[in-house]
Amino acid sequence: MKTEKLLKQIDFIKEIDKIKYIQRRTKLFNSDRRENDAEHSWHLAMMAIVLSEHSDYEIDLLKVIKMVLIHDIVEIDAGDTFIYDQNKNHENTEEELKSAQRIFGILPKEQAEEFIKIWTEFEEGTSKEVKFARSMDRLEPLLQNTSNNGGTWKEFRVKYQTVYDKKKVIKNGSTELWKFAEDLINESVEKGILEK
Repeated sequence: MKTEKLLKQIDFIKEIDKIKYIQRRTKLFNSDRRENDAEHSWHLAMMAIVLSEHSDYEIDLLKVIKMVLIHDIVEIDAGDTFIYDQNKNHENTEEELKSAQRIFGILPKEQAEEFIKIWTEFEEGTSKEVKFARSMDRLEPLLQNTSNNGGTWKEFRVKYQTVYDKKKVIKNGSTELWKFAEDLINESVEKGILEK
């Protein structure tokens, strides 16, 4: 028997399939193919599971996983804003909030409220779970760009200081992962794949 709740959940599942079509600028590891938002979110969830021991805080790992899986769903409507975009602010939360309300609003009320709350918490960036989730979100493209000889850094002529400033968010969730990331950034300059 199909209940109204189940039908809403199925409608949501169908709607979020669109995230697979949202192309990011960053390319897959050692590849020329751009990553899509679904691949990015899945990868962050796996990274959170594998790297959670490096969090500076005791975290609710399930909550972190929910955050990284949910955080970019709003891009179905709002689109992906390239982190190094010089013309559009990466913090386009008003546009994204409308998207969150529409997409998560497809779900039954209780689930919709939970998802919007998790998404909002990620955007606010203050909880220990968010700090670790954002560490994953900034680490993954760094790993991708270093695997692709500079990748989007070279393609868009992104300089060292810009990369450093965007990536230092990693240290808010994990000083150990930040040290690793900082070393990667500096090695990238030495290798000539990131301009000083």
